[in-house]
Amino acid sequence: MNIGEIEAAAQRLEGRARRTPLLGSPFLDEIAGRQVLVKAECLQHTGSFKFRGAWSAVSTLPEDIRGVLAFSSGNHAQGVAMAARLRGLPAVIVMPADAPRLKRENTAALGAEVVTYDRATEDRDALGEALAAERGLALIRPFDDPRVIAGQGTCGLEIAGQAADLGIDKATVLTCCGGGGLTSGIALALEARAPRMKVRTVEPEGFDDTARSLASGHIETNPAMTGSICDAIITPSPGRLTFPIMKRLCGPGLVVSDEECLRAMALAFLRLKIVIEPGGAVALAAALFRSDDLDDGPVICTASGGNVDSELFRTALERYGDA
Repeated sequence: MNIGEIEAAAQRLEGRARRTPLLGSPFLDEIAGRQVLVKAECLQHTGSFKFRGAWSAVSTLPEDIRGVLAFSSGNHAQGVAMAARLRGLPAVIVMPADAPRLKRENTAALGAEVVTYDRATEDRDALGEALAAERGLALIRPFDDPRVIAGQGTCGLEIAGQAADLGIDKATVLTCCGGGGLTSGIALALEARAPRMKVRTVEPEGFDDTARSLASGHIETNPAMTGSICDAIITPSPGRLTFPIMKRLCGPGLVVSDEECLRAMALAFLRLKIVIEPGGAVALAAALFRSDDLDDGPVICTASGGNVDSELFRTALERYGDA
């Protein structure tokens, strides 16, 4: 993986992906005690950064491909479903049965066939690979695919350019981290375009496989696959391709609580006027509530997705809407 692959992905995404804004608020700066900027990928097509990697991968498939398959809790699912529709290809998406209803419905509305599984007892990788082989479909992995990583890296290119426009060339960049596709892509882009920026991962409590992997130096796994509201970034472990990149380029991982995510969701709505889901709020939560664990200077954090069920979003506002 290198900057050339990310630049090539940026060319494929030209005219397809949105250039999402970098948002700030003096109210958030006051809470954090520093400048906080939010890369609003919740405003990307399908409501998350995942469209970047999905189109980067699907756009390279040969003309005679029969269709695509992906496994996802929802955001990668929607990204692949939309990318497949743009290519005129059928899509099969393997989703956990407990994925948010909004994500399941949106994926189906984009024309994909949704196949559910029990994430606590079934192996999604094995199920997806079997279905792909049985039907002759191209498997688009959620993070362990160079084309996907390159597509997510285009977010890093935008961060570097937008920060430079604001006169910022040194900052801590916090990423919402599941398998590491977004994190590793951004880290590679910033290594080339803004080398004074340091990337750090953020995960929910109890599902901090990447933080523990970065601390130990080898891939760690989570003991469970359910138990957090941050469904979008719950993965068994960091990826085989993504972890070496993160190990080389990222600082120590950070961890936040579900309650801190709910509070960050409410603050993003009140102060930035954006809707983010719990897994997409972990980076902002760390920027606001883990300031003592960060280096001095500005913080840039990804708001990686906004696909949240109305009931959960209502809970965030009811608890922290006066924050």
